[in-house]
Amino acid sequence: MLLEKRGLNTEEVARQLARAAGISLRNVSYAGLKDRQAVTRQWFSLQLPGRADPDFSALWSDQLRCLEQARHQRKLQRGAHSANGFFIRLTDLQADHAELDTRLQIIAGEGVPNYFGPQRFGRDGSNLHDARRWAGQGGYPPARGTRSRLLSTARSLLFNRMLAARVADGTWNRILPGDCLAFTDSRSHFPASELAADDPRPAALDLHPTASLWGAGSLASGAETAALERAVAGAEPELAAWLEGQDWIRPDGSYASPFRDLRGIIRPPIVSNWNLPCLPAASLRRCCTSCWNSPVPPVADWKRKTDANSDCQR
Repeated sequence: MLLEKRGLNTEEVARQLARAAGISLRNVSYAGLKDRQAVTRQWFSLQLPGRADPDFSALWSDQLRCLEQARHQRKLQRGAHSANGFFIRLTDLQADHAELDTRLQIIAGEGVPNYFGPQRFGRDGSNLHDARRWAGQGGYPPARGTRSRLLSTARSLLFNRMLAARVADGTWNRILPGDCLAFTDSRSHFPASELAADDPRPAALDLHPTASLWGAGSLASGAETAALERAVAGAEPELAAWLEGQDWIRPDGSYASPFRDLRGIIRPPIVSNWNLPCLPAASLRRCCTSCWNSPVPPVADWKRKTDANSDCQR
């Protein structure tokens, strides 16, 4: 189901779908989390083998509506979407347009540090507070959605600190000995020692250094990169141990915590075209976006920009 929501977060929508369908929350799947304070579109899947489609009509409102619904043989997996698309409108813009244009050109050419945003940590850091509390108790939240959210929060904190250390010493956009490199459009990665000196992909921002998303398993990095990552994790021993999950293994032998993963520390250019006309604020509300040199498309036009591998937000 492709749903459009506003004033609701992803978990709230999943609970509503589960209640309406009469199924367990664990049978509602989605590729990722979308903000509450935005108009967002994303796909959900419900496991309903051998059952007719439930009547969801009571759910639809100004806050939530269904744009498309179809049967499929597979459920959505976390991280299954290929990208997030954003339409961002700037209103009441008061800025030096020449300076702003210069900064946008730098972003378009060099990318930006790939931090997790503040929404990952909850309002006033509530998600991080809850993650620390559970880590201190040595357990996990029983609800799958809450457990996933808090583990992700803890990983994001450690990643951001690893990246901040490299921003501080000026190495966030350089390849260091010991780095593990990842591709922009693939989960494939390999050690920097295997990179040819004349490889053009790093300069083209098709290949990036990474930092660890902490969890169970061994580090993919080495040398000074691994030393930095261990130092950051060592400064948060309870959270790091909680993510490693050494003491919380399920009866079947699988880890309750996530396995260690990688995330690129450079965000490739996210702004390719922009329009900053010298217009009144009222006109800017209608025509100024940070992603396309055109008006924000009406809702009717979104369908052609959204597919099963893409989530959109504005």
